[in-house]
Amino acid sequence: MIEIVVDGPPIAQGSKRIVQGLAIEANHARLRPWRAAVAAAAAEAMQGVEPLQTPVVLEIDFYFARPKAHYRADGQTLRDNAPTRKASTPDLDKLVRAFCDGLTGIVFRDDAQIVELHAAKTYGPARAVAWIRGVA
Repeated sequence: MIEIVVDGPPIAQGSKRIVQGLAIEANHARLRPWRAAVAAAAAEAMQGVEPLQTPVVLEIDFYFARPKAHYRADGQTLRDNAPTRKASTPDLDKLVRAFCDGLTGIVFRDDAQIVELHAAKTYGPARAVAWIRGVA
């Protein structure tokens, strides 16, 4: 099992738009550093081992800092109605797409090898944690 931890707020890979004949990704200014951080964490976890050639099971938890509105007036105590899961932007599928692009060529050859995926958005210290394993 390979574990990858990437600190910092997860960034979604937005849709591409065409500007003067070039495909530009939404969030591209923040997306590149995020993908680079994912790739660096993946390379560290792989320790020079070749990318997996087998089908892959991927589990990813994306953590986001809570907004101030989740806390009581003291700024420390959570409100009783504060949610545990993040049910707002960014889209989960776009977070997964950006994360997987950072893993491609390092952990697995191509994200088409992913045969099972479990992903979640929740609150906590801003980061992403992934577990990857090859299956037969």
